[in-house]
Amino acid sequence: MAMTTFPSPRIAQLSWGRMTVETVGSGKDFKLWPGGGREWDWKETGTRHVPGIQPDDVAELLGHGAMTVVLSRGMWKALHTMPDTLELLNARGIAVHVTETNEAARIYNDLAAHGEAVGGLFHSTC
Repeated sequence: MAMTTFPSPRIAQLSWGRMTVETVGSGKDFKLWPGGGREWDWKETGTRHVPGIQPDDVAELLGHGAMTVVLSRGMWKALHTMPDTLELLNARGIAVHVTETNEAARIYNDLAAHGEAVGGLFHSTC
């Protein structure tokens, strides 16, 4: 387990189309990392449900020191992850969890509570 000086903010509330993240705020989708986070605007990288999360989507998490990454698939698991994204994370030795959003939030919060340098991408709808 990698301990970090800057804890990853906890997801305080999650429901369809809405998340509240401690120290970050409320919104629909989020990028979170050790020490902070922000709303995730898919338009920045042209992300769509298919082919899904791109390497550029996770770059900011890695840049902030995430050693474990949690990628949510959405509540209905409609959001995919590009193979290139998983290859990038594996090549850098980053542990990765890809799962439904509620489970992703549970995993992320557990890792954050244990001081893990965890980052995540969270999609709160489909």
